[in-house]
Amino acid sequence: MGVNGLGSFEGRLSGSPGQNTATPGTGGNETGFKALLQQRAATGLNFSKHAAKRMNERGISVDNKLMSDLEHAVEGARKKGAKDVAVIGAQGVFIVNVPNNTVVTTMAQSDMKERVFTNIDSAVLM
Repeated sequence: MGVNGLGSFEGRLSGSPGQNTATPGTGGNETGFKALLQQRAATGLNFSKHAAKRMNERGISVDNKLMSDLEHAVEGARKKGAKDVAVIGAQGVFIVNVPNNTVVTTMAQSDMKERVFTNIDSAVLM
């Protein structure tokens, strides 16, 4: 089973004829996992099932402009080395796992009673 559609890597270093058996990061075939991750990151943000459910419950709709703004905010956080970022805007707050390029939960402005966010290392204001 794969993670976010990337597939499983079991058996890929088995030494079968015709397979690249180089250890990652040693100058072997760099079109493998690293390229897949970069391609996946370039395809835009994913929304976890939890985030999609919260968006429906809280009446948060994502249009093309908001999606573009979110992607731009996440890319800026990625360049600064963020891992888990709270993207805060007029529509609400989107908690994004940057390495997986996935929105893990959302919160409307009206739902922010405590205004405390845990398990993040960065925040971006939109």
